[in-house]
Amino acid sequence: MKSYIPNFLTLLNVLSGCVATVFAVLNHLEWAVLFVFIGIFFDFFDGLAARALNVQSEVGVQLDSLADVITSGLVPGVVMFQLLSMAERGGWNLGFIGHDAEITLLPFVGFAITLASAYRLAKFNIDENQVSSFIGLPTPANALLILSLPMILLYHNSEELNNIILNPWFLVVLTVLSSYLLNSPIKLFALKFKNKSFKDNGIRYLFIIGSLVMLLTLRFLAIPVIILFYVLASLLMPSEK
Repeated sequence: MKSYIPNFLTLLNVLSGCVATVFAVLNHLEWAVLFVFIGIFFDFFDGLAARALNVQSEVGVQLDSLADVITSGLVPGVVMFQLLSMAERGGWNLGFIGHDAEITLLPFVGFAITLASAYRLAKFNIDENQVSSFIGLPTPANALLILSLPMILLYHNSEELNNIILNPWFLVVLTVLSSYLLNSPIKLFALKFKNKSFKDNGIRYLFIIGSLVMLLTLRFLAIPVIILFYVLASLLMPSEK
């Protein structure tokens, strides 16, 4: 029975991603973000449960990536589609976009994030070198980057930030950048501690503490800063043997 527990948690991630997709399509982005956070929570604990119960399986590995395609791939693509649609219509709008709304080609650029996420996850499944580190930005981190944008618009209430985020060029460049980071050759550290030594895990401890401080002070605006900090810290971190 215990062998089913990690897969059940992964299926809860799938369910969370499905619910988030519905809210994203309906342009209720705050609810979409909430359910992605819930899905990422299950994504984190399914692996912990599998290791704690010693029931890792190939099915679990594949199921985990399939869940991430939805929660951390499809939903950010839909959210970017909605943001690009808003940018074209000239303003922030959380209401439902009716069937009579004009559909243009530009918002579909957002689904490059979904394609890049799916490709990254497929590569990850057959790559045996991404155990203690990642090559390219993990899909949950990229999802948080994209989903931070509507939360910044909603909770920071800054005209300057609104003008930047709802600029079509900014959104297109961010889409291209995030798609590249997902499949880039950049080696990024994983938050996996081999021991409690600060000497061996200093960058991880500093990253966690710094992230908590930024979240408390900058709120949702902290998320893009944390992702940038993560990439830069990984580039500066000595290679692990």
